[in-house]
Amino acid sequence: MSEHWSGPRYGKTIKVDNGIKAQSKRGDIGATWWSRRFIEVLESFGMGGRLSRGRNYARQGQVLSLSLSTSMVIALVQGSRPQPYKARIAIKSFTTPEWQRIEHALAGKALYAAKLLAGEMPADIETLFASLGLQLFPASSREMTMDCSCPDWEVPCKHLAATCYLLAESFDNDPFEILAWRGRGREDLLERLRTLRGTTRAVAAREEAPPLTKCLDTFWQRQTTSSLNLGDPTAVVRVDAVLDQLDAVPITVRRANVVDLLRPAYLALRPPGD
Repeated sequence: MSEHWSGPRYGKTIKVDNGIKAQSKRGDIGATWWSRRFIEVLESFGMGGRLSRGRNYARQGQVLSLSLSTSMVIALVQGSRPQPYKARIAIKSFTTPEWQRIEHALAGKALYAAKLLAGEMPADIETLFASLGLQLFPASSREMTMDCSCPDWEVPCKHLAATCYLLAESFDNDPFEILAWRGRGREDLLERLRTLRGTTRAVAAREEAPPLTKCLDTFWQRQTTSSLNLGDPTAVVRVDAVLDQLDAVPITVRRANVVDLLRPAYLALRPPGD
């Protein structure tokens, strides 16, 4: 508590039984690279020593509620007073034109949406944002605003620090929350990506399809795998060709390449004689 506070002083922290407890019981908080990155960013602003004050609060369950919306995180934290303190962490959301650029960039990489849907933040997503002149995580303390209704003048106080740790763990559980904080929720973002990718595929199909005048003789015939060749009579469509799209950036499950796991199943389904 600040030495400048002249109001009534309270005793020990009031313990609560139904608070939100950090999943981490010891050591650093943050199980994924993106949640640890968020904490590292805050520490780089010179908040490291003050952040550690809230670690015990986060682990003891002193945070009663935590809500995240566009630009704003609000938490109620039980301290030593009967009335919980209100902690707020605000960040600037991206503008509509900025989100349009982000969505087009993400739509150009199918693996990004696949990773997010799998609960992972793509490892090079910060590079993608940087190529657009943007930062996924705040670049300086000026991009964030923190305040708390407690009498402590230091920022972050332990109530704000506890909120930061639990916010990091919420990013562990759902990386979409980082993007939602910046202004685009999960459903809105995925719908935009589906629309953009559908448009891209339709344009590509129109560009690659042969002119109707060159396929009038076969246009009304039933298509087979050997005739789906976009005008090239020598082309052969392999039943497992779609998996080649995933080989560029390997996806692993329990250290096994997903493509290697799926290819035998695809080949087993091919028609006899192919």
